[in-house]
Amino acid sequence: MTDSKPPNGFVRGMRKVYNPLGFKKGYNFTLWFIFGGALFGFILARLQYLSIGGKFKDGSSPGEWYHLRAGHERIGITLHLATIIPTGFLVVFQFIPWIRYNALLFHRINGYIIVFLLLLSNVGALMIARHSFGGEFETQVFVGLLAIMTTVGAILAYVNIKRLQIDQHRAWMLRIWFWAGSIITLRIIMIISALIIPKVGGFYQAMPCDKISFMFEDDQASFRESFPACVTPNGTTNGWVAVNAKFSGSSANVAASLGLCFGTAGWLALAMHAAGVEIYLRLTPREGNRLRNVSYQRQMEAGFRHPGSSGLTSDHWGDANTWQSASQTTDNVKMENIASPEETSG
Repeated sequence: MTDSKPPNGFVRGMRKVYNPLGFKKGYNFTLWFIFGGALFGFILARLQYLSIGGKFKDGSSPGEWYHLRAGHERIGITLHLATIIPTGFLVVFQFIPWIRYNALLFHRINGYIIVFLLLLSNVGALMIARHSFGGEFETQVFVGLLAIMTTVGAILAYVNIKRLQIDQHRAWMLRIWFWAGSIITLRIIMIISALIIPKVGGFYQAMPCDKISFMFEDDQASFRESFPACVTPNGTTNGWVAVNAKFSGSSANVAASLGLCFGTAGWLALAMHAAGVEIYLRLTPREGNRLRNVSYQRQMEAGFRHPGSSGLTSDHWGDANTWQSASQTTDNVKMENIASPEETSG
């Protein structure tokens, strides 16, 4: 049955925009435009950071360059940015329906490239997690968990598509990029939190004097005045001092503020995105069922056992009810009608 006539000119106009891209539903285009556009804009803004010793050095958070300038962490940040930036650019095209329908080879090759680059970017992120934004424990755990989640999700998405389980492939790819997108929401929450905590007061972050001195490189007099304990014999605890976290003040104060908020913001953003993608998947069961019927047909043609459930599905690996295709459901209804003629005769 065809869709009803658009109720107004706005809808007709919007359909002229999103139908050529392959979108059948306006809300799908809207979500792709919002979240895909946010990711695309974020990636474009970060393209300059591929110049690690130039733009990234100058634009990174205060004190970050102290740890990232050399050693395995320099390798880690280079690997991370050189892989995640092109990955974020390419993944936007994976969710355009027209490409999936009309340029399937590009979709497949692009998908393999994205998964490969994502795994490499996770390696780079883990290499810098120890000191990233101060290296607070909750920050390290957040980075590690996000790397594990996206890695496992990518493996599950790959296994499902190799088994032609398209519905589960869709679900896991959506999860991966909603989770990964939390890094954008994280920054919004982090900035808001960094502006709030000075109003509350009493927040400090431990920081090594060498790092603070590095941030005051051009003004050592201010460093000695602001942190006299660092230049006083036995004035510190193993070379560390407490730095007041406030978004105004010296670069050390800003670094402490961002460092205290980064991990918390990451956990909040990841929770929001994880819940959001599951809500979306629960609200779009018809699309999932349509793709499962497509999976059923392709698995039948490929000679797979358990067509419709040859991938990692809950009825195959769990205790969910056995899934039936649309054709099987229709046949079962016909058989029930034949077996119960008194119920259909009047």
